[in-house]
Amino acid sequence: MGPKPTLPSSGDLYRSRLDQILDPRHALFRLAVLIDWDRFDEEFGRFYRPLGRPAKPTRLMVGLSYLQHAFNLSDEAVVQRWIENPYYQWFCGCESFQHELPCDPSSLTRWRKRLGPEGLEKLLAETIQAGLESGAVRPSSLERISVDTTVQPKAITHPTDARLSLKALQALVRQAKRHGLKLRQAHTRLAKRAAVQVGRYAHARQMRRMRRELKRLKTYLGRVYRDIARKVAGDEVLSRRFAPLLGLIERLLVQERTSKNKLYSLHAPEVVCIAKGNAHRPYEFGSKVALAVTNREGFVLASKALEGNPYDGHTLNTTIDQVVAMTDVEPARVYVDQGYRGHDYAKTDRVFITRQRRGLTPTIKRELTRRSAIEPMIGHMKAGGRLGRNHLLGAAGDAINALLVAAGHNLRLILTWLRLFIAWLMAALISSSAQSDTAHEPWNPIVA
Repeated sequence: MGPKPTLPSSGDLYRSRLDQILDPRHALFRLAVLIDWDRFDEEFGRFYRPLGRPAKPTRLMVGLSYLQHAFNLSDEAVVQRWIENPYYQWFCGCESFQHELPCDPSSLTRWRKRLGPEGLEKLLAETIQAGLESGAVRPSSLERISVDTTVQPKAITHPTDARLSLKALQALVRQAKRHGLKLRQAHTRLAKRAAVQVGRYAHARQMRRMRRELKRLKTYLGRVYRDIARKVAGDEVLSRRFAPLLGLIERLLVQERTSKNKLYSLHAPEVVCIAKGNAHRPYEFGSKVALAVTNREGFVLASKALEGNPYDGHTLNTTIDQVVAMTDVEPARVYVDQGYRGHDYAKTDRVFITRQRRGLTPTIKRELTRRSAIEPMIGHMKAGGRLGRNHLLGAAGDAINALLVAAGHNLRLILTWLRLFIAWLMAALISSSAQSDTAHEPWNPIVA
């Protein structure tokens, strides 16, 4: 069933309203006014069924998602902090202070899954509109953007052949036991000992012995795999239930060091290995994300998770399409790095690559120099946001996390702008008041 229009009110006449207690000059208080909450009710109504239990209010779920990614909180932490912080409650649409949890933390997971990447794009688009209304970003900045790609690491352990083989064997034995299959031999104790020996020999630089133990471990895995495959071959129900896991283990058994489309995690098979040339981290395991920010303020206009490891230049057209969908403005100047040579964007005269010398005016040179400012913006999203480690499941989770991280980054910029604006306004009022008091002070001949 569709969401409730507002949060339930206790109707207590003796309970004070939050707008009478809170400071209206607070940045979060003012941000709540800038966001068009009714727009979410109109956009998200199609994701709900007409029957069933009423869902949580849309403003509550959107507000919690905004706060979670603006302040880098988990699902559990943002719900707990919501009880303690009255500004959080006002931002989510409460009229009076609440003493109970707004929802179970798992409700945020189901809500994200219900909307998907298509619905959550509206959250990013609304932050852009709020930035325009607050003055944090200028309308002319939407025509000058910087584009770059980064890696969104997945929440997996560092993949090694020994660890993957051991986990695959344990998963096979566990699922066989769950469905009542009797194996000839489980090999779990021997496989665990072989995995330990692989680590010890690798640490001692005894590579021949390490490869011998790794081969033994894969032999154990192959035996269990073939045993289960034979036992489920004649049962249609068991074959269907074991098919996903057996397919992943088959990929693991046949892959080699130079193979493509390698498997790095059983619970996240979409993970790819990406090398971005960083000295401190040569390889990262996750998904590639294309980002587009304004050249002047660093406001995120597009954030798209990409499947596989495509060449950066072949992602430019897709990124600009998302910018146009978010802002209804086609960029007049696009600034990129050397990795976008040979890009797929049709309007090549609007794309300027670093170290380019021809066709540059002084303004374009200055803006092209500022293209590198996107790098610290990505660093802020990884350190202060949730781009540094993605805990959401599957390829859809990669796309959802990239969008929400971008929305949280925009909200942090808007909050910083509102704090500075309020501080500047208060300083101006104090200065004008002091000048007026000096002008009206009576003349004292002794002091003169």
